[in-house]
Amino acid sequence: MKWYRKLHWQIIIGMVLGLIWGLFSSIVGLNEFTSDYIRPFGDIFITLLKLIAVPLVLASLVVGVSNLNDMSQLSRMGGKTIAIYLITTTLAITIGLGVVNIMQPGKALPEETRTSLMESYGGSVEGRDEAAQELLDRSPLDFFVDIVPENFFEAASDNANMLQVVFIAILIGIGIVQIPIQKGQVLINVFESLNDVIIKIVDLIMKTAPYGVFALMAVVIVDLAGDDLSQALTLLSALGWYTLAVVFGLFLHVMIVYSSLFKIFSQMKLKDFFKAIQPAVLLGFSTSSSAATLPVTMERVENNLGVDEEVSSFVLPVGATINMDGTSLYQAVAAVFIAQALGMDLSIAQQLTIVLTATLASIGAAGVPGAGIIMLVIVLQTIQVPIEGIALILGVDRILDMVRTAVNVTGDAAVAVAVAHTEGKLGALHFDDEDL
Repeated sequence: MKWYRKLHWQIIIGMVLGLIWGLFSSIVGLNEFTSDYIRPFGDIFITLLKLIAVPLVLASLVVGVSNLNDMSQLSRMGGKTIAIYLITTTLAITIGLGVVNIMQPGKALPEETRTSLMESYGGSVEGRDEAAQELLDRSPLDFFVDIVPENFFEAASDNANMLQVVFIAILIGIGIVQIPIQKGQVLINVFESLNDVIIKIVDLIMKTAPYGVFALMAVVIVDLAGDDLSQALTLLSALGWYTLAVVFGLFLHVMIVYSSLFKIFSQMKLKDFFKAIQPAVLLGFSTSSSAATLPVTMERVENNLGVDEEVSSFVLPVGATINMDGTSLYQAVAAVFIAQALGMDLSIAQQLTIVLTATLASIGAAGVPGAGIIMLVIVLQTIQVPIEGIALILGVDRILDMVRTAVNVTGDAAVAVAVAHTEGKLGALHFDDEDL
């Protein structure tokens, strides 16, 4: 197969062409055309992926649970999943703190740039503290209360309620196990057929991925640059050291934590892992949404990494909701950067508070729109850093959101491999012709 026919290369080509078009659009004044006639294709692509996420999770998890011979296996798998997610999140925050304290990007920010950024993006911070305060005022157990839905159709109507869908699917699967096999098999067949159909739909949607990615990348550049490309370049230059700190921290997390995870649990090589899931990582980068990427992540993890459906259908939806390694690392770097830029020195106790707060916030903010910034507001409030400082980083947040989402998707898949190995449900790696 020729290289340009391989899916991951087509997605990369779409990203590069989208970048070029976005720059061209900003230079010659075609931003309105891009917004009116190119943005919709990106929106449609993301919407299609989100459309099938809920039925895919429901069907695959019902089938997986109903095929379990021992219900204790489900609770054991759940405990492992949550434990590994919490450990990797804590390590991500720790790495972020180490990087930002060594590089100290906040102290390299000129005072006039800081003033300019506060004036330009200060209005975007309004309202974030109220949303964060509402989250802080909740009972510690409200997170578990929210997992149990009042209405199945209401839960299934919003991808932010993915944990509720997981709960419903597990409940249905357990119910099927409790009735005679001849009665339950009919329903199992229905969900198996639904799952097979959805996988085929995923394949069809992925044929449009290069075009969707092109549109998404073009819009990102247009939104960032606006009608003045030089202003965007100036912004990137001013916040370049901060951006580098976040990206370098994310790179270290992937190379240290995930490679160690594979050595401990599966002996899988990191390069083989990325080769198997690269379309999912690229889509996570392009869409900035773990939920939208979920159908592709599940398909790649099951078919290429050899993770059994019983594991992937539980671990990945939960991870897409609460596992935010990339986002949590970003919170740590951003919080210390803002403090440094404002001339504040954080004590060891305050930085340890960041580790605890960011870890808990990554779970507590699950399903909350704009969770990343709200999590950051909570962290800043906890360490008594003015939340107005968020205006300093909003200019490059969209770009960093793409990078940290790609790491979030990578983390979900890595934990799925680890859990599958411990449960004896990890098969051999498999690559299609398009992956080679």
